[in-house]
Amino acid sequence: MSAIVEAARGWVGTPYRHRAALRGVGCDCIGLIRGVWVEVIGAVPELPPYRADWRDGAHSVELRALAERWLVPSGIEPGAVLLFRIGANLAPRHCGIFVGDGRFVHAQERMGVVEGNLTDGWARRVVAVLTFPD
Repeated sequence: MSAIVEAARGWVGTPYRHRAALRGVGCDCIGLIRGVWVEVIGAVPELPPYRADWRDGAHSVELRALAERWLVPSGIEPGAVLLFRIGANLAPRHCGIFVGDGRFVHAQERMGVVEGNLTDGWARRVVAVLTFPD
């Protein structure tokens, strides 16, 4: 999983751009996962249309379904993809990559791709942990 961690860290500093997946140019949280996938595995699986309003709850179940279609359930280990709920809704609306030592890489609006601490607040919001396939 070190290749995934290395790839994820290579995206830090990329600006936030909805539906984009270009390192150094722009991405959203899903674009980060897609971009790392391309760098480590190769051709990215299909991506259904999604809107920024997945956060409103109406489309949030799609994120988990997509993740479970292409990723493998796992425990929290370096390289794992974390799905987070935001607010009271239990469906995930955000994702990032755990890089070890209590830290993860994710794309946030107005901040771009950052590496931050998986604080208790973030950890309580994790609803699924998956990993890239071998």
